[in-house]
Amino acid sequence: MKLQQLRYIWEVAHHDLNVSATAQSLYTSQPGISKQIRLLEDELGVEVFARSGKHLTRVTPAGERIITTAGEILRKVESIKQIAQEFSNEKKGTLSIATTHTQARYALPSVISNFIKQYPDVALHMHQGSPMQIAEMAADGTVDFAIATEALEQFSDLVMMPCYRWNRCVVVPQGHPLTKAPKLTLELLAEYPIVTYVFGFTGRSKLDEAFSHRGLVPKVVFTAADADVIKTYVRLNLGVGIVARMAVDEEVDSDLVVLDASDLFESSVTKIAFRRGTFLRGFMCDFIEKFAPHLTREVMAKAIQCHNKQEMEELFANVELPVH
Repeated sequence: MKLQQLRYIWEVAHHDLNVSATAQSLYTSQPGISKQIRLLEDELGVEVFARSGKHLTRVTPAGERIITTAGEILRKVESIKQIAQEFSNEKKGTLSIATTHTQARYALPSVISNFIKQYPDVALHMHQGSPMQIAEMAADGTVDFAIATEALEQFSDLVMMPCYRWNRCVVVPQGHPLTKAPKLTLELLAEYPIVTYVFGFTGRSKLDEAFSHRGLVPKVVFTAADADVIKTYVRLNLGVGIVARMAVDEEVDSDLVVLDASDLFESSVTKIAFRRGTFLRGFMCDFIEKFAPHLTREVMAKAIQCHNKQEMEELFANVELPVH
């Protein structure tokens, strides 16, 4: 059994069983991958993949368990490499982050800019996706860090640390009737068509919960994962926009009126997460501290020792998170 063979079955399983696409991503040949998978299956005495002719059709029950274990082995190997790199060159390596558009566009630019200045020899890769995709990438080791508000709690093998609180605001065109209302209420908002985030993105669940608790059904007429897209359709008078407050730029969005909605919705917490067992190199710890200064190395060490959500909540119970 070779590490290369484990890499091949892991990658094929994560490329929708497309051996050709896997070969391209690994810069190798399709026949070579197929041959090594067959050799591994012959050695193990079980099929990892079921086939129809030359095509892989599904992962077998045995294959599912083998691939899961292969992923764990590959991550351990990567940790060994990172430990060696830390002692050979502590300022050189790679850092991969998965996050949403809102975080990438509004929360991370200054952090990343400062990080790159301090670590010019660290290659930083950013992946964007839905909160569920982001959490999955961290859970399976595709990325080092996941930064999101939703979905992370669904993966028990992630260490999740709170970074900051944020809330929402309402954006409307100049002259909109809501700008003349003496007080913004959920009942008033429910009278207008709403443009906001896709469910599962950027704290959308808190928005839905607020309306539901008041027995209201919001008229959501358009949804998007991108706050800039939402604001574009507000400008077209498609509806009233509800976005993260950090996603409004006073200069760029000077044509819109911003109405505070922090009293209407419960605040949300953005978290940074990494897979349990990950070896945090020095520059990785520095990135976390730049993004959330209260997450010192001492706090990170304590968070890693937490065994469940309750212990994590107790660790941060008395920490006053910054507000964005």
